[in-house]
Amino acid sequence: MKLRFRPCDLLYVVLGSASFGAHSTELQGLRVWSGPESTRVVIDLSKATAHRVFSLQAPDRLVIDLTDTHLSLSTGFPAPRGFVAGIRTGARPGGEFRVVLDLTQVVKPNTFLLEPNDTYGHRLVVDLRPLHAASIVRLPPQAAADGARDLIIAIDAGHGGDDPGATGPHGVREKNVVLAVARRLAEEVQRQPGMQPLLIRSGDYFISHRERMELAHRAEADLFVSIHADAFRNQHTRGATVYILSQKGATDEAARRLAERENASDLLGGVSLSDKDQLLAGVLLDLSQSAAISASSSVGAYVIKRLARITEIRKSQVQQAPFLVLKSPDVPSLLIEIAYISNPVEERALTDSRFQSDLAAAIHDGIVDYFRASPPPDSYLALHPPPVRKSPVRHVISRGETLSEIAERYHVRLAALKRFNQITGDVIRIGQVLTIPI
Repeated sequence: MKLRFRPCDLLYVVLGSASFGAHSTELQGLRVWSGPESTRVVIDLSKATAHRVFSLQAPDRLVIDLTDTHLSLSTGFPAPRGFVAGIRTGARPGGEFRVVLDLTQVVKPNTFLLEPNDTYGHRLVVDLRPLHAASIVRLPPQAAADGARDLIIAIDAGHGGDDPGATGPHGVREKNVVLAVARRLAEEVQRQPGMQPLLIRSGDYFISHRERMELAHRAEADLFVSIHADAFRNQHTRGATVYILSQKGATDEAARRLAERENASDLLGGVSLSDKDQLLAGVLLDLSQSAAISASSSVGAYVIKRLARITEIRKSQVQQAPFLVLKSPDVPSLLIEIAYISNPVEERALTDSRFQSDLAAAIHDGIVDYFRASPPPDSYLALHPPPVRKSPVRHVISRGETLSEIAERYHVRLAALKRFNQITGDVIRIGQVLTIPI
């Protein structure tokens, strides 16, 4: 096996004129994504193949043997990151191909194959986590002089890393725009007295749905908000939708937790289920989930009311679905589809920084409206109710619309509409965001 160093201190095999069987799997690429608590390695393959994984120590490394596989001549490797200190590859007898991950520490690997999707082909995913996971580290909620606590708002940007989510007709990726909105929402929450944000995903890396939920649970969040952008085959479909957990999803999660409670180390609203009999544990779960779903529905209604002022609403009522990320039994949870990225108009609007800020402000205001009406008794907002913030009215321009039609729709003068948006002529563009003077 002939090896040479690359500038990025990684090793790769020079294959030369080697020939391969017509049905051999081709290793087409390798990608590494790293988050605060895990590292994901994705091996792109021309087709699914059997694999074997084992660990070695002194030094720490993970070995991945791929059956009947060869390396594409054009394959390059990414720079080290996360728990991966380097990558080495080499052909082995019998048509096997070996990938060696040099590690920064001992890890617990988890591997699985994924079928092709709209973005990637066959993939072997290798998730690396520390052998002993560290507890989440965050600053304790700040308390006022009167001892009242801040509310923790967990903000989750959907997808990330090798999971791009939906892709718009002009190539805009869901994972990027929802992260931008989530960051702006975190800034809004940070500025709100009596609230603190917990950004579940702060960069471009993947976190499993259950881990997102558990991060909010371990941080004792008062609310979990997951931000997504919808997609549909009909490009004319548009508008925002707010989801909460369905009863079917709650029932499935309760059954899972009851089955695993003997081995569970976490708590449900501060109460352990591990020492409770089946009946009592079931009652506690049911009470907690019912309260969480009820609170989720209420805050969702407030958010819809605020969002309706700055964007079209696809469903005027809170919808229910069994999304895994909503299944925390003791944290009220929302999933907000902020727009249809498959709609060219909304895709363009989602890249507009002002529209992103408007979406974040509307979600924030809806959350504050709910906690103003129903604050936890020990919270800062219970003792210091915030004033109602007036929402702006926005309009995203669609194909065929004119300024005069928009002015007539909102009952404002055309001159005032143009002056308010600093428009000197009559030219407007699809996806442009107008502020309506009220």
